[in-house]
Amino acid sequence: MDITHNRFNRIAGYTLLELMIAMVVGLFLLGGVMFTYLSMKVTTSDTVEMGELQETGRIALDILGKDLAMAGFFGRLNLDSLTTADTSDLDALGTDCAGGANNGSFPSAAAVTNFRVLYGEEAQSANALGCINDAKAGSDVIQIKRALGTEVSGQALDANQYYVQTTLADARFIEGDGNVIPFELGKGVWPYEHVVYYISEQSYTSGGKNITVPVLMRKRLTTDADGAGNGGMRSESVLEGVENIRFLYGIDQNGNGNVDFYRDASQMTPTDWQQSGPRSIKTVQVSVLVRATEEDNNIQLTNQTYVLGGDNAATQRRLTYTDNYRRMVFVSTFKLNNAGSNQWLIAI
Repeated sequence: MDITHNRFNRIAGYTLLELMIAMVVGLFLLGGVMFTYLSMKVTTSDTVEMGELQETGRIALDILGKDLAMAGFFGRLNLDSLTTADTSDLDALGTDCAGGANNGSFPSAAAVTNFRVLYGEEAQSANALGCINDAKAGSDVIQIKRALGTEVSGQALDANQYYVQTTLADARFIEGDGNVIPFELGKGVWPYEHVVYYISEQSYTSGGKNITVPVLMRKRLTTDADGAGNGGMRSESVLEGVENIRFLYGIDQNGNGNVDFYRDASQMTPTDWQQSGPRSIKTVQVSVLVRATEEDNNIQLTNQTYVLGGDNAATQRRLTYTDNYRRMVFVSTFKLNNAGSNQWLIAI
């Protein structure tokens, strides 16, 4: 008998049983690899989406907070009143945000209140403040007026910008024309900003699918709002993904520098907006609801409720959704640096 030949026959290949066992083991290994890959893909997608929501919330609060903190800043002015003569040489605005109980961009003899540097309301429809026609109902609108923090005395003035020139005792508004206003001792020139923030919705097509996204919008005062040289409020898209904003106003009712209570826009009285005398708005609490741009098929949400602002039912806005969009709420409180100081009253 050839022993060598029999030995080689035994090691020449695999039996059918061995191949089947190997295939089954391989399938288990491949399934494990695929499961791990899919899990990592879902986790990575969720992590990226959550990161984008956090970044959107952070940016939104940063944008709103910077304007709120400086509301009512007007350079060197330290006066309780000014006359409409300070705006008499300005051309009339084509569009202005002057509806409801708020004032327009500049002091007006027709106003029955002081020149309000901060004003807010909840949009009841697409129309708000006399200048907005695409607001999202149920979200807040806020108006802020201030001088920007960089003095530009002796520099050429931007033709698309309004300015305010102030001393301790008077002020005047200037329409930029590209020329230089000479530096004058005791006077300072600052860019003047009047902005209105609100929420709207915009639609676009992606991958053959129509997508509607919420957007933080801004109306901004400019000397050329319509492209034809007419001054007014121009609309700007600021940040996608901001679905709702809410403001609570911290009121100091006795002038001791402490916030005594918070009110939402619907609870504010005309006296609360005045920013004069002992009663003033000291802080503003901002609640921002941000939403992903597309629905996430990896989650199933039912009656998810988000709470914006306030520590009781009277000062809360509760929003419930049944779709599969990821959302997050961000809250921050900003101190008004100029609150309680002398504010502008219009002398009539």
